[in-house]
Amino acid sequence: MKAAVLNQVGDDKLELRDDVTTAPVGPQEIRIRIKACGVCHSDLSAMDGTLPALTPGVVGHEGAGEIVEIGSAVTSLAVGDHVAITFVPPCGKCAQCVTGQSHLCLVHTISAFTSPRFVVGGNPAFGYAGLGAFAEEMVVPADAAVKVDDDVPWEIAALLSCGILTGVGAVLNTAKVEPGSSVAVIGCGGVGVAVIQGARLAAAARIVAVDPVLEKHEVARNFGATHATTPDGVADLNNQLNSGMGFDYVFDVVGLPATIRQAWDLTRRGGHTVVVGAGRADAMVSFSAQELFLHDKTLHGSFYGTANFRRDIPRMIALWRQGRLDLEGMISKRIRLEDVNEGLQALRGGGSLIRQVILFD
Repeated sequence: MKAAVLNQVGDDKLELRDDVTTAPVGPQEIRIRIKACGVCHSDLSAMDGTLPALTPGVVGHEGAGEIVEIGSAVTSLAVGDHVAITFVPPCGKCAQCVTGQSHLCLVHTISAFTSPRFVVGGNPAFGYAGLGAFAEEMVVPADAAVKVDDDVPWEIAALLSCGILTGVGAVLNTAKVEPGSSVAVIGCGGVGVAVIQGARLAAAARIVAVDPVLEKHEVARNFGATHATTPDGVADLNNQLNSGMGFDYVFDVVGLPATIRQAWDLTRRGGHTVVVGAGRADAMVSFSAQELFLHDKTLHGSFYGTANFRRDIPRMIALWRQGRLDLEGMISKRIRLEDVNEGLQALRGGGSLIRQVILFD
């Protein structure tokens, strides 16, 4: 089968191979024929070493497809089911799962991440984040998939598996934004737009999109932002809207020390700063002990939108069906697997792209 392989961390291109096979299906695993996969910034982060990735390996993690084989112990899914996937499959039994933090479950994640999921040219290869959705097929734990209705388009199901849960979830699950509040969102790519949609769903009164790329400002407004500005202009807008006191909630969707610090500084006393962007392990952010004490702000990390995969995927589909969550509009371009390197390069270039989706036959 075909797959896009990262040979070593630091490569700026994936190698397109047609001599790839999946690992055998274990008793509690399933094999999925991938139908659509989003091109996410986290895939770039795997390639450049910002996020951990084992090589050689197949990249891609925001996918959806059809089950073509199930393991002998799988009872919750069947061949022919349409599914969305997750890179943090909940086991349902560990301390994190039973206390309502299933997005932090590591039972399946560690083994899937560190075990070869593919064979490339006769040699074992890994799947990024335990998945590897830039491939025509992949084998994952059954707990890494949730069934979706057959009438949900493949590209819509794919977006739900990462970007939407991360962005909308950061608003509804992590921060629990209150109606009538003021929100600022730093970084308006795919996940940033999902945060903006989440703030709109939460009935925030003012939603400010902050991005240096001017083309993204109108895009952000189309998805619910009430204002848009560059990072240099956000201080003036804060003075105009909040008398300089800051926003109730500020979401950093970039993950750089400078943007995290800016998010903190834009948050009012007693407000909430939410870090959604995935930063490097060696990127350090500084706060003084005094400001942490005096300002009484809350600094949230938001991993995967604090999402409960099985609960939140159906919720997002329901909102989409009601026309309250615009998923079709987030797809900037549909491409083929053969175009993945061009898609990754376009993502590096910024611009007004929200999400590119790879469609498979």
